[in-house]
Amino acid sequence: MRSLQAALLLLFLGAVGVFAVQNDQAVAVRFLRWGVTAPMALTILVVYLLGMLSGWAVVAFLRRSIRKVTERPAD
Repeated sequence: MRSLQAALLLLFLGAVGVFAVQNDQAVAVRFLRWGVTAPMALTILVVYLLGMLSGWAVVAFLRRSIRKVTERPAD
């Protein structure tokens, strides 16, 4: 099973590497008065990481809220 996981990880990393090499065009990202020009692959990676961070924060908030609502009050 570990060899299958390793093969899939290597396949995924290879696909990511090919994507990064083929998409080296610069893209401009603007937000309000802030702007940056970076390679497309780097831009996608940063957006993906920011999405992971925000998704983790939302899940943590929901877990905390559900736990607080379902706890029994101390008598």
